Amino acid sequence: MPATLLPATLFGLLIGSFLNVVSYRLPRGESLSVPGSHCPSCEAPVKPWDNIPVISWLLLRGRCRSCHESIGARYPIVEAVTAALFAAVALVHHQDTTMLVLGLVMVAFLVPIAAIDIDIRKIPNKLTLPAAVLAVALGTALDPAGQPERLLAALAFGGALALPALLTPSGMGMGDAKLVAVLGLFLGWAVIPAFFVAFATGTIVGIGVMIRKGMAAGRKTAVPFGPFLALGGIVGLLAGQQLIDLYLSTF
Repeated sequence: MPATLLPATLFGLLIGSFLNVVSYRLPRGESLSVPGSHCPSCEAPVKPWDNIPVISWLLLRGRCRSCHESIGARYPIVEAVTAALFAAVALVHHQDTTMLVLGLVMVAFLVPIAAIDIDIRKIPNKLTLPAAVLAVALGTALDPAGQPERLLAALAFGGALALPALLTPSGMGMGDAKLVAVLGLFLGWAVIPAFFVAFATGTIVGIGVMIRKGMAAGRKTAVPFGPFLALGGIVGLLAGQQLIDLYLSTF
């Protein structure tokens, strides 16, 4: 077992708790630092011992200690998913410092991006812009030789999606195009399988919606693409190069 696995998992729990704050407050224009954690119903401050990721929610049975109102399961789910993804990145990339660091940072951005896109059908520039800056800065510092590939992948795929987003605003949005570019900055050419996984899963879900609601209603139903891009990004991060090698060896 890699020495980085347990620290990455625990760090993922802590980061996941903060990502809940980001996902809730950023779309509302609220500060990420003040006030401190509080109940969304009664606004009572959350005590430190009631703010332990996952565990506190389970011990309190998903309710506020002060007003006893229900607190959504999304909070521990985000924390647990973030921890699991951090552990997966540490497990796969523990021998590659560049991908380990880039991967952990990418996950920390993808989780709130997916959550916010589900909530408001929008991918905030306040997340994609700092993600792009960090990807370029970290990639240049840790792996300068690989930076041209990552920049080219971002330009190629981000640009390819930006054009249809501009021509058909009712379809894929510019936020999706920007996110694909960000994935390219983190993944390099592994963004290729990442995009195809996103497109395939998004298509399957879209077909399911049309089957459930009918063709006419289904086509009018807005399905956010950000979560599928986030899923594709995770696949590209954990198995992107292997999928590319498999394709090249097969065809």
